[in-house]
Order: sequence, then C-alpha cells, then structure tokens
Amino acid sequence: MENKTQTEDRWIKAFIKENFAEQKRTRRWGIFFKSLTFLYLFGAIFFFFNTQTNLLSDQQKEPHTAMVQIKGVIAADKEANANTIVTGLRAAFKNEFSQAVMLVINSPGGSPVQAGYVFDEIQRLRLLYPDKKLYAVIAELGASGGYYIAAAADQIYADKASLVGSIGVTASSFGFVDLMNKVGVERRHYTSGKHKTFLDPFSPSKEAERDFWQEVLDVTHRQFINVVKTGRGDRINSDKNSTDLFSGLIWNGEQALALGLIDGLGSPGFVAREIVRAENIVNYSVQPSTIEKLTKRLGISIGNGFANQLVSDNKGINLGL
Repeated sequence: MENKTQTEDRWIKAFIKENFAEQKRTRRWGIFFKSLTFLYLFGAIFFFFNTQTNLLSDQQKEPHTAMVQIKGVIAADKEANANTIVTGLRAAFKNEFSQAVMLVINSPGGSPVQAGYVFDEIQRLRLLYPDKKLYAVIAELGASGGYYIAAAADQIYADKASLVGSIGVTASSFGFVDLMNKVGVERRHYTSGKHKTFLDPFSPSKEAERDFWQEVLDVTHRQFINVVKTGRGDRINSDKNSTDLFSGLIWNGEQALALGLIDGLGSPGFVAREIVRAENIVNYSVQPSTIEKLTKRLGISIGNGFANQLVSDNKGINLGL
C-alpha cells in the first residue's frame, strides 16, 4: 500500500501535469483567437482599399477632369518630386475618358532640376496628346518653381488673392569665419581642388568665387525666364518692365492677371465646370503608401529632414521664396 507521502507526491504530479495541459490549451486558444483577429483586420483593410480602387476605376471610366496636385516644396526627397508628379500626369493624359488635365499647384517652389523635369515632360505629353488641354490652377501659392511648372500649361488660373510669380533664383548659406576666430576654433579641411570649398561656410569667401557663383545663378535665372517666355508667349504684358517681372517679385492673382502671368481667375471647381465642361474631378496624384504616412506621423523622418535641410541651406540652388 502507498504511504501518505507517496499519495501526496502522486497527487501533486497529477495536478502539475493537468495545470500545464490547461496552460497549453489556453495558449492554443489564445493564438487561435489572435489569428482570427489579425485575419479579420487584414480582410477589412483589403476590402477597404479594394473598394476604394474599384470606386476610382469606375470614376475613371466616365467623362471627367483629371487632376494632379503639387503640394509643398518641389524636391527629389519631398512628396512633390518629379517622379510622382510625372507619374500622375502620364496616367491623367493617357485615360481616354479624361476630358482635360488640371494641375493644381500650392507650392513655394524648390529645385530647378525637378521643376525642369516636370516642365519637359508636360511639353512631351502635350505633343503626344494634342487634343487634350492642360490647365494649371494656383491655390494659395504658385511661386518660383511652382510657377515654372505652371508656365507649361495651356492656361493658368488663380484666385484673386493667390500669390503668383517670384521668377528668380536663390542660394543661401552662412559664414562662420569671424565667429571661429573669436572663439579660437581652427578649421582643418583638406581638398585636392583649388575651389572645392568655395561653398564651405567655415572658409573665407573669395571675390572670384563669389563672381563665379553669381554667374551660375544668373544662367539659371535666364533659363527660368526663357521657360516662362516659351510657355506664356505674347500673353505676358509687354508694357510692364521685364526687369520687374523677372526680378523675383510676387503678385496676387488680380495683379498677375493684369501682367499676363495668368489667364483668368477661378478655382479648380470653376475650371472643371466652366472651362473643361466636365464637373466630375478625379484625382490622379500619386499618394504616399500607408506605411509612409504612419512613419511621418510617428516622426521617424524628422532627423533625416533636419539633416537634409542643413545640406540644402548650404549648397542648393532653389527656385523658391
């Protein structure tokens, strides 16, 4: 016969075994229900985006005004970069149901290279689809690089209070040489080119290099002026002194209309309804992915943005305010 101790040991072992079995069953059910939850969420998200896509496809199969938006600074690492803008424009022009393409601009400008890419692509698309008009509509701001792109349109519209123009070029930096001398900091920068550090804010500015850099800016400015003259032609008011018109000044929509910088006053809805005669507007702008939106909201890109801004402030040529 088992003694009392053996009976207790057997009972304890059975209890522990049953407890482990219960925990395993609990974990399995937990994993099962968690999996069901994830599958449900995934299905809901898939259904939502699939519905949105189908809705957009249905809209694209009816006569409409195709819209592409340019929002914010125009730069390769920004939302308003040439690749995304051009991708939207190509899709908008290609669709046989789009009656016209409307470029809605709200930008202070940015990279002349990115703006130039978009301008050139618009010229190509207009030749490829000669029967499809492109209208630019300036919202709050269509300045510098933003206006550079707008000049490629068949017609430009803006609100009477919109800010339009700023046809000029800028490149800014800082000089810390005197400050370094005061605090006793020695600059050690080794290069193999005579003028390699001519944009370095910690090195003395030389007159010959300043003249050279000014020439680069002047040539870029002349390119900008030629683009505007090519796009606007004889619509530019010849009575206005061209020195003022291309000096970097900015005007409101009413003034811009008198100067010939725009063709009329109106909103995107007005252009679609009264000019294109296709009131339904479909947005062809390339949207950031869900992950990109989330990372921006969480602030993951703040550090990179700050670093990039420091670099651009030092060395970039900008068509911007």
